[in-house]
Amino acid sequence: MPEEAKGTDPVSPEPTSPTGAPAAPGEGAGSGGAKASAETHPTSAAPTVPPQSAASAKTEIPAAAKAVEPAKPAAPATADKPAAAAAKPAAPAAAKPATPAAKPAPKPEGPKPEPWEAELVTRLRSQYGSGIKEASTYLGQKYLVVDGSLVYEILVRMRHDELFDYCVDITAVHYPKREAQFDIVYILYSFHHNQRVRIKTQIKDGEHLRTAVEIWETANWLEREVFDMFGIEFDGHPDLKRILLPDGWKGHPLRKDYPILQQDQEWVQINLGIESGQ
Repeated sequence: MPEEAKGTDPVSPEPTSPTGAPAAPGEGAGSGGAKASAETHPTSAAPTVPPQSAASAKTEIPAAAKAVEPAKPAAPATADKPAAAAAKPAAPAAAKPATPAAKPAPKPEGPKPEPWEAELVTRLRSQYGSGIKEASTYLGQKYLVVDGSLVYEILVRMRHDELFDYCVDITAVHYPKREAQFDIVYILYSFHHNQRVRIKTQIKDGEHLRTAVEIWETANWLEREVFDMFGIEFDGHPDLKRILLPDGWKGHPLRKDYPILQQDQEWVQINLGIESGQ
């Protein structure tokens, strides 16, 4: 039993009178008994406690023993151990190894040219051999790549023998890093066969081609546009001059070596009276 629960020695209840009031000194026990009690129990001199108080002390004291002791104040910091040093910093968390970046999914392959096998191709190859460099179809578009020295002759045959009676377009593509920098593309259509075919050839910068105006009259305006935009000349053309830009314009805008913001500053100043058209 804890020391706190023992408390003081129990005190005998004070004798009472028949009416319930405390007995006067000397009543009940003799005076000699009272002195003996005082000598043997010094605490009896203290105020007496009613019987119910003694019983409650026995029940309340254990509850007090269960009370949580107050926390002891932290020891004051000394010069050797400052308060800031008392709290140790938390250890840094171990660095997690970097997760390797996921590899990007490979791009799906785009459509590729496929060999074009047809009676027309067979006839041309039987006559020109290696002059027909390629016969392919790409997304349903049929085309032949032919040698530049044979392009005019093949165009004549396509018009008269194979009945491609309409020259839809003549255009070019510039590849400045390639030795033969330009692709020339003739787009032909046959009303008789309801078929469209492209004839391609390659030429170097400054190299000329023979005009196709004698084969299709529509080639007149189409070749002028190629000359205007790319600077490619067609020998035998009846009126080879610019068709979209002014005659005095310098440079050819669809060449890859023509900067997108470049313009003929001199022509703009003379004809428009401004410093720049940008």
